[in-house]
Amino acid sequence: MEASSSGSSFSAVTGGKTKTHQPVAKDVNVFFDELEGVNSPSKDDDSLLHHGNLTSTSDDASRLEVVGEEVPDKNKANGLYFRDGKCRIDYILVYRKSNPQTEKREVFERNIRAEGLQMEKESSLTNSDIMFVKLHAPWEVLGKYAELMNVRMPFRRKIYYLHRRYKFMNRIEKQISRFRGWLPRKPMKLDKETLPDLEENDCYTAPFSQQRIHHFIIHNKDTFFNNATRSRIVHHILQRVKYEEGKNKIGLNRLLSNGSYEAAFPLHEGSYRSKNSIKTHGAENHRHLLYECWASWGVWYKYQPLDLVRRYFGEKIGLYFAWLGWYTGMLFPAAFIGLFVFLYGVTTLNHCQVSKEVCQATDIIMCPICDKYCPFMRLSDSCVYAKVTHLFDNGATVFFAVFMAVWATVFLEFWKRRRAVIAYDWDLIDWEEEEEEIRPQFEAKYSKKERMNPISGKPEPYQAFADKCSRLIVSASGIFFMICVVIAAVFGIVIYRVVTVSTFAAFKWALIRNNSQVATTGTAVCINFCIIMLLNVLYEKVALFLTNLEQPRTESEWENSFTLKMFLFQFVNLNSSTFYIAFFLGRFTGHPGAYLRLINRWRLEECHPSGCLIDLCMQMGIIMVLKQTWNNFMELGYPLIQNWWTRRKLRQEYGTQRKASFPQWEKDYNLQPMNAYGLFDEYLEMILQFGFTTIFVAAFPLAPLLALLNNIIEIRLDAYKFVTQWRRPLASRAKDIGIWYGILEGIGILSVITNAFVIAVTSDFIPRLVYAYKYGPCAGQGEAGQKCMVGYVNASLSVFLVSDFENRSEPTSNGSEFSGSPLKYCRYRDYRDPPHSPVPYGYTLQFWHVLAARLAFIIVFEHLVFCIKHLISYLIPDLPKDLRDRMRREKYLIQEMMYEAELERLQKERKERKKNGKSYHNEWP
Repeated sequence: MEASSSGSSFSAVTGGKTKTHQPVAKDVNVFFDELEGVNSPSKDDDSLLHHGNLTSTSDDASRLEVVGEEVPDKNKANGLYFRDGKCRIDYILVYRKSNPQTEKREVFERNIRAEGLQMEKESSLTNSDIMFVKLHAPWEVLGKYAELMNVRMPFRRKIYYLHRRYKFMNRIEKQISRFRGWLPRKPMKLDKETLPDLEENDCYTAPFSQQRIHHFIIHNKDTFFNNATRSRIVHHILQRVKYEEGKNKIGLNRLLSNGSYEAAFPLHEGSYRSKNSIKTHGAENHRHLLYECWASWGVWYKYQPLDLVRRYFGEKIGLYFAWLGWYTGMLFPAAFIGLFVFLYGVTTLNHCQVSKEVCQATDIIMCPICDKYCPFMRLSDSCVYAKVTHLFDNGATVFFAVFMAVWATVFLEFWKRRRAVIAYDWDLIDWEEEEEEIRPQFEAKYSKKERMNPISGKPEPYQAFADKCSRLIVSASGIFFMICVVIAAVFGIVIYRVVTVSTFAAFKWALIRNNSQVATTGTAVCINFCIIMLLNVLYEKVALFLTNLEQPRTESEWENSFTLKMFLFQFVNLNSSTFYIAFFLGRFTGHPGAYLRLINRWRLEECHPSGCLIDLCMQMGIIMVLKQTWNNFMELGYPLIQNWWTRRKLRQEYGTQRKASFPQWEKDYNLQPMNAYGLFDEYLEMILQFGFTTIFVAAFPLAPLLALLNNIIEIRLDAYKFVTQWRRPLASRAKDIGIWYGILEGIGILSVITNAFVIAVTSDFIPRLVYAYKYGPCAGQGEAGQKCMVGYVNASLSVFLVSDFENRSEPTSNGSEFSGSPLKYCRYRDYRDPPHSPVPYGYTLQFWHVLAARLAFIIVFEHLVFCIKHLISYLIPDLPKDLRDRMRREKYLIQEMMYEAELERLQKERKERKKNGKSYHNEWP
């Protein structure tokens, strides 16, 4: 046995980690060894902070006795305590004196005092109309509500069972440790010697109980409950305090929504900057520590201090950053393989037979790609595009598509394991969300109809099945209509492309005229991005309206419904043009002399002579870079500008010296509030990026690399935003990332299908393979090297008689600039018979062979990859073996402790009865 420093809390069955029966967990804290709880050398959260900071340390009580009023005087000035310097501020409410809701506030504040909370009011230094209400929860209130909320607190040291080691394994481990001594220290790990506050609390936890308070490790009552827990308890109280007579006139949220209060937030723990170095003087507070070891750009390459993030911001935000860090780490192998595929294309570029033939095809004249103004062109003019296409569409593309499909599965499966470890360490394994309250909008709508709740046994508002179905049908119709709006926008982009390609072809500048198709694609992508941004604003309002129309019963149902709608809207909006380019561009254009037209007017756009893959790469690259740049600006740039403007006005009015002396509540009020939808925007951005990284990765292998570079920046941007630019969000608990995990699984399945179609339909991989094995020089030999591709370009082009052009599509130029005489024939990409065959321009046998090969590849690829994905999912357990063993070990230990404690209790009762002169027969033991 040994004492462990893993920092995990106890399990539910085991008192904190793996719970089998709720009653066991409730009774666990009855039977703990009192001496072990008292003498344990475990530390409270704030015990390792700098002694000059604003947070109480574990020996604050003794220091207060020595220095008398010195510490309270110092606390008065820092803005984290009441005027007496002793009562710490746990929550802040803000309102305006001019607000007419005075009576509601007075009743609300009177009821707050009745709950035992202490209150103090302070006028703003910058605006006399603004009032700050400071709230403090005394020990008695904290203990009472911690017991009601089942807040888990440490009660004894954590012990582990050391597995038996063989001598051979011990020797190997010694050699490995000796070898590691020669290696440099891991640069990505945080230095725990200079940052001792990152040491974890190596104790079991159990639901707090005032009757068994002597079992818990309490060095100082002021620091027993950390600041995040104190704020959560106060918020819990405020959500249940009445402000008027009536069943629904209750809670802080309603007062915020009707304007009675302007803001409500917990305080940051002081400034995030310090004049002294953290390495020499230590951290001033947890916020300062987070800024130095997490939000600073100088630590971009280091691991995140997730335990400290969880301690300061709560489990929900901690899980988001844990998931983001895991996703970023998993992008490293994907980015490396994607870069390898790209570099493989670069190194094999000079050996690619297809690119050579395109560059040397000076005698092959291609038909115009648009009506009238587009000229005939040599195939060799598209030499650059053929080479660029080879960089992304080469022999390694299929391997990379399979790899990314498997990578997505491995990422999700290992995240489940990682989440299980985090849930164990953070004491979330046995945590269950309490019965959620009904939304006030739902109550107001259906207050006349009630039925008995089977869980609580109380009557509650009830929504009829017919009403619910009708609302869901209307909501689904709204979603379908908005998706049609996106399709209409894509249709508009298609019309723009087919119209402007002729315009650019007739442009005066030779650079644009000669690259009319690239110019069309580039401008279309930029316009598409602007439409995406405009529609996103509309989608948020529509999703909000449709979600409220559905009348979800609880807040979690509302959040899941809103999340699903916003994801569908954003996903369709962002990827619709990409799907069009990947699977429809150039597929239904017809052939020269019989082009298919839009509204019988505009000729559909054709692919470039080098294929459509270059258009897909441009679409993905531009959208991905612009979207990530815009998101980063809106996430950090906008709050920075707003906060800078606020600070500027304060400096002009009060000067730098006066501004620096503002109390903490004034500084925090001038920061930006967290988004109304919490972490929704952060998750949505990363999930959409995950879709870009996996869905069309066969067409753009550099997508994982771009995502990796963005995420390395994104982690520090988000950290900087949370620590410095936003008010401190309320610490809340969560077991996982919620509905986002199901969305990730859906994207993983969709990526397999889309990549199969991209390789089979968009790229030239299948036509080249068919030619190599069936029609090339190596036909029947079972080879497919570059020597087998000789003549492929000529075999993939069909012949067209120029005199067969329609009048409206006949080019203004006759092509005499190529040979001195008018052209008689031109070439185009397709597998069709020549004009003088029995069936002019009919499909050749090679076309049907290629089509059959495409369909066969799609079926084989999808089945193979899905089998691999399911096999990996089956082979990777959700719980790591060592974690499962630790949980089982702890379950055994707690059962032993419970048995021994119960035996000791019965023996004490027997002694007391004998002492009192009472005798019992057949008594046990």
